[in-house]
Amino acid sequence: MRILTLDTVPSQTWPYQSAAPRGGAEIRHFPLLRGTVDTLPEGVEALLVLSDLQGVAPHALHDGAVALLGEVLADTLASLGDLGELPLPAHTGVVLAGDLYSDDSATIRGASGDVREVWNAFAAHYRWVAGVAGNHDSFGSPRDEARFKQQPGVHLLDAETVELDGLRVSGVGGIIGRPDKPGRREEEDHLRLLREVLRAEPDLLVLHAGPDVPGLRVRGSAPIREVLEQREGPLVVCGHAHWEEPLATLHGGTQVLNVDSRAVLLQRAS
Repeated sequence: MRILTLDTVPSQTWPYQSAAPRGGAEIRHFPLLRGTVDTLPEGVEALLVLSDLQGVAPHALHDGAVALLGEVLADTLASLGDLGELPLPAHTGVVLAGDLYSDDSATIRGASGDVREVWNAFAAHYRWVAGVAGNHDSFGSPRDEARFKQQPGVHLLDAETVELDGLRVSGVGGIIGRPDKPGRREEEDHLRLLREVLRAEPDLLVLHAGPDVPGLRVRGSAPIREVLEQREGPLVVCGHAHWEEPLATLHGGTQVLNVDSRAVLLQRAS
């Protein structure tokens, strides 16, 4: 799967509250970009790809009560699909690249917590939801997480590959770091898992932390890039570190789509 076009100007934005860099909260605007790909499975009209939804917003369907940004977006985007302004949710797959939590006040940068409600909100509307955990995501107790992963239409991946409507999706969650901290692995282990899923020849690879890109001023991991550059591979989706330009191409031809703090709607080129 290759991206053919990607808009630079959002088709829509939504205000939300997020933790400010120097303390307190600030209002930001969450953008939706549209793009096209060369192929999608039969029956799938679009992929909705998102990551790093670390904020809160009033939920119109819950009498204006504040909810996690991901829950608000799931219902808002699905309602636009039902109205015909976006592809129908039943024909759209959702890809989540991690870090979906915020504290209720949206004043704590890097807050960690349970994100099952965000996944469930997308799963309630869309054809299926697949993706990975970020380093700030939890899914309850080990038993809770195991039960969560058994839900129909929910595919939380970590060194795993699933086939969804003929689309092969692989994922490796978390980041490289001290393994005694949540959502982190030693570099050797992380890269080993990455190589394993690449051997499954996925069409789409979902990571939380992505590669760096030589020549561009973007944050990322050089070791992850070196693994991805060993052969032209799948379309790679990541988040964790924000890139001003969301799409880059690595040496060898692999495309990387960074969806940190944004949503990208990918449809088949006409």
